[in-house]
Amino acid sequence: MSETPETSVDLSDAELLDQTATAVRAAGSALHQRFGGVVPYTNFDDLMRALAANDDAVLDILRPRLARLRPQAGWVGDELDGGALPPGEWWVVDPAEGNVNHLHALHDWAVTATLVRENKPVLAVVHLPLTGETYSALAGAGAHVDGRPLSVSATADLGLSIVATSQARPDEDDDVVRRIGSSITAMLFDALVVRTSVPATLHLANVAAGRLDAFWQFAGARADLLPGALLVTEAGGRITDAQGNPWSPHSESFLATAPGVHAEAVATLSR
Repeated sequence: MSETPETSVDLSDAELLDQTATAVRAAGSALHQRFGGVVPYTNFDDLMRALAANDDAVLDILRPRLARLRPQAGWVGDELDGGALPPGEWWVVDPAEGNVNHLHALHDWAVTATLVRENKPVLAVVHLPLTGETYSALAGAGAHVDGRPLSVSATADLGLSIVATSQARPDEDDDVVRRIGSSITAMLFDALVVRTSVPATLHLANVAAGRLDAFWQFAGARADLLPGALLVTEAGGRITDAQGNPWSPHSESFLATAPGVHAEAVATLSR
């Protein structure tokens, strides 16, 4: 596997996925080197500077590599942005997915890159530098972790399911906060175990791998949902909004499940 991305707009999508994974792993090593003790901050500005320093360390490596791979593709600069993208190809990147966990010396963080073509994810890479695992998905060609195929759970009973949710951002409005709280309460009644933590992408990787049976979130950004949505879809899972309608980046909710528990999950979240 080449360590230097090729400069070509003519790579097949499979070749592009391979080169993207190489670039993401290289950038992830920079974030790994910055991981250690808890990073202190005493106010919001300090926190923002610490988060930005992590992002910059990754983007200094990742952005030029991806731009070289796909010079014509646009770049989404804010990982918290949502909604549809303009026509064409776009790189949707989260340089430190779970960045706040990284600052708190927690292990749940990753580097992600997704190529979106005409508002549909074509390929996605999620790299976990601490474990060395690389999750990848190519539209129509399946989802894998380090070359091994992923498949969602065969569970068909929500009452036997481990489910998860995540807070999309720290400054959610009051209505979203209330929806999150009521949905967790509903799932505590109907599911076996409910996990609540950030980031969304790692929960979605676990759904794709069959370790979790469902994940839902209210609101959310492209960067924290698109890579995981492609992983789950290509692993055989279902992606809708919380009411069971087709999901898009415009949607106000998101649901990813093993097929056998989708209807029950929708019923629970629709109460």
